[in-house]
This record gives sequence, C-alpha cells and structure tokens, in this order.
Amino acid sequence: MSNNNRLVGRVLSVDNFRVFIKVEEELRGAYKSGILDIYEVARINSYLIIPVGADRVVALITRVTMKEEVEFGKSSTSISLPTSARYISATMLGTIAKTGDSEKFIQGVYNFPTLDNPVWYVTEKDLRHIFDDKSVDQQIEFDKDFYLPIGASPAFTDYKVKISPDQFFVKHAAILGNTGSGKSCTLTSILRNLFKYEFNGNKLKNAHIVIFDTNGEYKDAFLPEDETLETMPPASKEELKLINANYYGGEDNVQVPYWLMNWTDFRSLLKPSDATQAPLLNSAIGLAKNDEESCSVVFLPLHLKADIESILNSTSEELKKRTGYQEYGRWKWLRNNEILNIAEAIREIDVDMADLVSGLGAQANFNNAASQTPIRASILNRLDVLLTENIDIQISSTQNIDLPVYFSYQELCKKFLDAAIKNEGSGNTRLNEFISTLRLRMNSFLNDRRMAIPLMLKNTEEVNKKVLPQFLAFILGDYNKVFSNDTQEHFVKNYNDTMIPLNEKSAHQISIVDVSQLPFEVLETVTALLGRIILEFVSYFVPSERGKHPIVIILEEAQNYIAENKPSVAKTVFERIAREGRKYGISLIVSSQRPSELSKTVLSQCNSFIIHRLQNPEDQKYIRGLVSSANADILDQLPVIPQQHAIITGDCVRAPIQVRIDVVYPTPNSHNPRYIKNWLMDKDIPYCDVVNRWIGVKEEIKEGNQEDDDSKNDLPF
Repeated sequence: MSNNNRLVGRVLSVDNFRVFIKVEEELRGAYKSGILDIYEVARINSYLIIPVGADRVVALITRVTMKEEVEFGKSSTSISLPTSARYISATMLGTIAKTGDSEKFIQGVYNFPTLDNPVWYVTEKDLRHIFDDKSVDQQIEFDKDFYLPIGASPAFTDYKVKISPDQFFVKHAAILGNTGSGKSCTLTSILRNLFKYEFNGNKLKNAHIVIFDTNGEYKDAFLPEDETLETMPPASKEELKLINANYYGGEDNVQVPYWLMNWTDFRSLLKPSDATQAPLLNSAIGLAKNDEESCSVVFLPLHLKADIESILNSTSEELKKRTGYQEYGRWKWLRNNEILNIAEAIREIDVDMADLVSGLGAQANFNNAASQTPIRASILNRLDVLLTENIDIQISSTQNIDLPVYFSYQELCKKFLDAAIKNEGSGNTRLNEFISTLRLRMNSFLNDRRMAIPLMLKNTEEVNKKVLPQFLAFILGDYNKVFSNDTQEHFVKNYNDTMIPLNEKSAHQISIVDVSQLPFEVLETVTALLGRIILEFVSYFVPSERGKHPIVIILEEAQNYIAENKPSVAKTVFERIAREGRKYGISLIVSSQRPSELSKTVLSQCNSFIIHRLQNPEDQKYIRGLVSSANADILDQLPVIPQQHAIITGDCVRAPIQVRIDVVYPTPNSHNPRYIKNWLMDKDIPYCDVVNRWIGVKEEIKEGNQEDDDSKNDLPF
C-alpha cells in the first residue's frame, strides 16, 4: 500500500511531547478508505503515525477542533465563503523503530517530526506493535516484555492492553479513583489475569500476595460461597484453586501477638508522655523482655540487680525497717520480710547470691550492723562476679526492646513498671504519681475486649510464646506447606484448622487479612505490626537470598494507613517499605479514593498508576504533579471516565493509555447498596443482635432450655 494514500494531515507545530496537526482539506469525513480497511482519522484516544526517516512516531489524539477560515480575495469587492479547517492535538508516546529485520515499539521519542511533516492514519500492523501482540510460540522476557492482558482499548476493542507484571510490582503501584469507580474490581481482575496467564507454558505456584482488606471485600472474590462456586465455569474454578487464597478474618479472629511489637508500636498505642512516662515505659518493657530471656539464658535480670543494689545502698537502720517491725517501742524480726523475699526471687538465678542475701535478712543478723558488714562485702563481690560472667550474654533493655521476645503484658502493668521506677532510684518520690495515668491506660486496655482480643494482651499460654515462624508462614500463605506436621496447639494452628482451603496440597498464593472488624484504635497498630515484621523478616535473609522470595503487600483504602497529614506508626512502616522494600523483594500496591491525602513519600515511590474517575480538583491536580507532564493531556479525561475504565501510566505500560478493565467473576463485595429495592421490603433492623455484637455480648442458649423470642430481644443493659 502506498504511503501517500495514508496521508491524513500535516504537522503545524511541535513541542517536546505534543504535535499540532492540520487535517487535509479534501478529507471531509471521520474515516479514510484504504486498500484493506476503512481507517479512523480523528477520534479521541486513537493513534496517528508520523513518519520521521526510517522510524514512525506514534501519537495519541487528545483533542480535535474545527475552525472557520476566511480567505480574502485580491479585489475588495470579491466575497468568499468561509471554509472549515480541522485540527488535531496529539501527544507523542513512542517510536516504532527498526531493529535489524524487525520492528518494535519503544517508549519515548528521540527523532522529532518537522514542520509540514506528513501524518498517517494507524494500520493493523502499527497497532500490533503498539499493543505488543506476539505469536503464541514467542518466548517472553519477564523483566522486559509487556505481555499480561488486563483489559481492552476502548478505541480498538480487538486489542488487549498489556502490562509488565515485573515492572508493575517491583517499583510499587497505585490504584486511585473515586468511591464506586471500580478500584477493587480492577485489582481483582489484574490478580485473576495474573494467575490465569501461562508464563512460557507455566503457571504461578509460589506467589506471596498479602491484602490488607479494610472493607471486608475480597473474600467473596477469591473464596466464594459454594453456591457461587457451583455456577462458575470449570476454568474459573481451577484458577481459584490455583490461587488457593487464605482468609484471616472474622469477628474476634484477627489476632496479632503484642510481644511482636517494637518500642515505636508500644509508644504509638499507649501514648506515654515524653518527659517521664516514655522513659519509664521503655525501661519497663526492656526489663520484662530481659526477664523472659533470664529464664532461658540464666543471667541476672535488671530488676533483681536493682534490688541487690538497693540492699547494698541501704543503711543498717534502713535494713532494720526492711527486715523487722516495731512493737511497743521495741524492734522485732519479721519472718516473711522483704529481704528474704528478694533472696527467694534470686534463688532461681543464682543460689550463692540468694544464700548471701538470705543471710542478711536472717534473724541472726537482724539489727546487728557488725555482722551485716562482711555479708554486704560478700554480696558486692558476688554481684561483680555475676555481672562479669554474664557480660557477653546479657541483653540490655535498649538492645532487647525491639526484638520479638515474649513477655507478660499483665506483669508489665504491675511488676515491671514498679521495677522501672525502682531502677530510677529514690531521687524522685513522685514517679508513681507521674506514671499513674499511663498505668490506668494500660490496665484499661486489658479490660477492653476491642484491644485485648486482637493484640492477645491476656494470652499467657506457653505454646504461643515462640510462634513467630508459624505466624509469618501463615500470613505469607506458606503454613500448610512448611508446617504441615506441626502438632503444637498454638493459636495459628487452631485458626488454620478451622479453614477449608480450595486446594489442600498447595500454598496459599494470596492471603486476605480482613481488618474490617478491628476497632479503629487498633487498626493502625495491627497493620503496621504485620507490615514491619514482614519487612524485618526478609531483611534478615542472607544477601544471596534477598529478592528470591518476592512479596506484594496491598493496602486497600490506604488513606487509613498512610495519610500525609497524620503521623502514625503505620505511615512510618509503609514509607520505609516504599523506600527500602525493593532491595528486599517487597513491593506495595496502594488503593485509595483520595490521593491528595496520601503520603507523598509513598506515592513518589510508585512508578505505575491505574487511575479511575477522579472528580475532586485537588486530587486531579495532585495526580498531574506525580506523573510525567507528557501525560497531562490524557489525564484531562479523568472527570469523565466511566466505571470499569481507567488510565494506566508509568513503567508497567509501553505508553499511557485508557483501558476497559476485564470483567471478573465473582467480584469483590463492594456493590452499591440498593436503596429503593430495600426500602420496598418489609424487613426489620436487628437492633439487639447488632448492639450485643457491638458491646461484646454473645448469645448463650442452654441445651434444652430455648429462650422465647421476646427474651432474645432484651438488651443486656
């Protein structure tokens, strides 16, 4: 076909990424006939080809205008009717360049058109290059090619829009759009297409994708009810079996051990004052964790060391008060005195030290300064020996406080806060008063089931103390594969045994952590804790293993975790993942309806964007600041994009493009409520049941003593 027949216009002006084209005057319609087909000339989101030497520049049509032009004759009395001229504004996206005997579409323009440069319509051959159409037998280069179909082009419905999964995941991605614009369905569709695709003849079998599901939507999409499953075609059932999603959620089911928290987590949750409470709480947590270490490593805990030092620093008169009592003006020895109690606490750690301290509190040495002096000297010598022997294994509170080591939260509220105060010495007698509000807050969490259950604050079971490997494997979907022979009845196994996977023989490639029923006060703490332990876990891989077990973390309704103007521990964690995650093989996908309110650090690290309809001017302006200015024209379509459509831009696609996302079934549970249909029904709101769930009252029905209907509706207050 002669290229002259393809001519539709000529270039009038060129800048760095945009061209302005005048359509040929003899071309009156919206189409031009060719030898093989009829081709569109001027349609928004269609393409034009601008030949430059041996290359062809591909331009996306973003604006079409018509102007009337009046031509004046040489004679002042001549009259000519105005003629209409059509103009096209287009953004240059890339170049179809020759590489040897073949051609390939590459992103970017290096050879710019000149004024009066001819402009051609796009042909099927050009479209195959633009949309990366490959034959089935061609091998895919996973880190370079754009091959995973996620939807169709609205302008060319026969062509699939394809992304590079590696580029989409490795450099973080964002899915943005108004509520109801289709973000959840888009994410579900992409993940389903990911597992449907055959990668050079193979399907995924070892993916690790964790979804923090804020609205409880994704269980329906990946673990549908049996009734839904029966209506699905066999191929779709096989996809879900391959994904084999793991669900961690439900009322009172999402539990994360509090002892996995670090100092930043505790500080965010308990909110101690900076001046007095924070240092004491820090010290108390360190003492508590060291106390647990002492049981296995056998060294002197800091609070017992403080007790011994307080004995050595006591005068004879003070020791008399600690070992006796006064009756009718005379001092008598107390059988169960403070010094003997300290000795018994030390006995589990060191018998020799316990005997010495016990001797100091014995009746024979009571109120006898002369006999106490050599015992004090022996205690001091023994203390020096203990500290010297254990200097290599002793873990200080500042070193140990961030390690995921078990300690008792209940003892932290009582024993170790007191020990921390004692460690501060007797210089400030008002420390108990200063810390009273913190102690009250900590105890209130114990009695608040909304806090105590998710964080396991009352859990003291021995079997749960070293559950971190199993818990991580469960969150990442590998528990059944790695710990299939685990017989310990810890909380992870107990929950896992209640689940019926779609495929018992394979790993869970998607893990859904349903945090929708967590109270807002603990939501940030739980999600931040899960994100941080995953990051710290992979950071301890040997260097040769880093990146070989990639993990994707998906933040639904990300404004709950990474709001720009709200300091939070979750924001700190996920900003760190955004900055450092790539080198460890962790990536983020953030989904939000308010991009302008999200962390600038996180969004600035995202190199791929899927943008649905955005009507808020602030959000539109913010998005334009994030993406390349070359994409500004196509972003003007954001307010009018229909549901299920989106603009994709960034490293994951060859060039920015609007796409109609593939339909997926079953969909996430994010349907719009049907107001009229429900208002037409005669259906009562279950007030009592909902309130009982709200305040934590569970309905109890005794066997053989069924309550009547009226009694069931009685409120518990």
